[in-house]
Amino acid sequence: MSGPLVVLVGPMGVGKSTVGELLAARLGTTYRDTDADVVTEAGKPIAEIFYDEGEEHFRALERRAVAAAVAGHPGVLALGGGAVLDRTTRELLAGRPVVYLSMDVDEAVRRVGLNAARPLLAVNPRKQWRELMDARRHLYEEVARTAVTTDDRTPEEVAQAIIDALELPEGAPAPGVENTGMTQQGPTRIQVAGTAGSDPYEVLVGHQLLGELPQLIGDRARRVAVLHPEALAETGEAVRQDLAGQGYEAIAIQLPNAEEAKTVEVAAYCWKALGQTGFTRTDVIVGVGGGATTDVAGFVAASWLRGVRWIAVPTTVLGMVDAAVGGKTGINTAEGKNLVGAFHPPAGVLCDLAALASLPVHDYVSGMAEIIKAGFIADPAILDLIEADPEGARTPAGAHTAELIERSIRVKAEVVSSDLKEAGLREILNYGHTLGHAIEKNERYKWRHGAAVSIGMVFAAELGRLAGRLDDATADRHRTILESVGLPLTYRGDQWPKLLENMKVDKKSRGDLLRFIVLDGIGKPTVLEGPDPAVLLAAYGEVSA
Repeated sequence: MSGPLVVLVGPMGVGKSTVGELLAARLGTTYRDTDADVVTEAGKPIAEIFYDEGEEHFRALERRAVAAAVAGHPGVLALGGGAVLDRTTRELLAGRPVVYLSMDVDEAVRRVGLNAARPLLAVNPRKQWRELMDARRHLYEEVARTAVTTDDRTPEEVAQAIIDALELPEGAPAPGVENTGMTQQGPTRIQVAGTAGSDPYEVLVGHQLLGELPQLIGDRARRVAVLHPEALAETGEAVRQDLAGQGYEAIAIQLPNAEEAKTVEVAAYCWKALGQTGFTRTDVIVGVGGGATTDVAGFVAASWLRGVRWIAVPTTVLGMVDAAVGGKTGINTAEGKNLVGAFHPPAGVLCDLAALASLPVHDYVSGMAEIIKAGFIADPAILDLIEADPEGARTPAGAHTAELIERSIRVKAEVVSSDLKEAGLREILNYGHTLGHAIEKNERYKWRHGAAVSIGMVFAAELGRLAGRLDDATADRHRTILESVGLPLTYRGDQWPKLLENMKVDKKSRGDLLRFIVLDGIGKPTVLEGPDPAVLLAAYGEVSA
């Protein structure tokens, strides 16, 4: 019988993707995930399919994806948690090398607690988990040739148990299969050096990272405050419950969504909650959410008792590659973005890639602007990866998602490790941000940050070209790459006088002297001070709609 070498089934969060990728590398074959196939076909995350079209529509997409994968994939195949509910799928799996990966309820909630993309575990995860398993356990057992428990086992140990149970031959990687070692070694750990009296810390990138929180919080802390946006209320509560189960006095503080959270009124609300809870200098703040949430969480931590420890748990691309790394915290005022803030590095950053599956496509694409920025200022391999697969770069199911995020974080980590307080080198991270921030302010912060920065980078490229710094091909490459992932390139031409005024209060300005980060070439950022107003206007003409 032709078909997959191994088929993995089991509940959500059990680790099918992590184990499947590792197993494929061990067996010298390829890995495929039918959930990713569904996302690609639908053009939206699974959570959006559930909410927009309903579960029945999702199951129809899933049934087709499973049939195609079983017929056409010869390697390791992972099915979605509910795929076995379909009778046709169960019949299709009969007699095949199916492995049921299992785990108990406490382990399940620990693993899926950070992932807001679980539409069937939205309110009471423990109760709903038990109900799901009561309905599905016998179906997993029906289709499986063998069962492997994942409790108290590393992904490597689970993979070995599967190999032993099915007596599979290990081999060298197949052509085109790259074994990066990330799944074998657990999460990727990126070091950020301590400077100016701050301690060094790690950024972890991977899956199932909630279990790392207690170690980062430490034994000295008695209280933990989990700050989260309204959109992640269930996720914030799940984290709070998990920490309470670890023995901490944990509270959850709900913030407004996105940039609406970055006000002094919201910060004051957080201060009041900390005061009423009796927060001390040994207690810890955890920020769970996008870049705005981690900005506020870090600022509240920096300002409470002149500085308490905090941990960033970013759940968006923008939060992972930009806002949560480097210790720049802040809030907005009517006069501009991030004008009130502090440099206060976190004790650690947990980038759980599973959280990205729940992002609306426009929010995911917005985060790509910061990744592309990192490519232009420091790591051209990022640009090559996006150009090779622009459609894949638009989705968390893309083949290079983890590598793009890790490379971007490494760029920022290297810069901030040598310049915490933006005295010099760190300014290069503001490539595209001078005009971008001006656009955000002009739009009263209703625009996505990445969309504004995308236009800002095109403007900076044109400014560099007009100043004789940047060659035509590299300037044009900005437009091609940004447009290929769906980011905007133009803004309203009649807004230039307002934007110019906004840029004069940008943090990089010195007195009345405007400063812009431009490129002398890819990976060669530099500062352009006080450009001729006519050159600025001409550059803006190139991005005017």
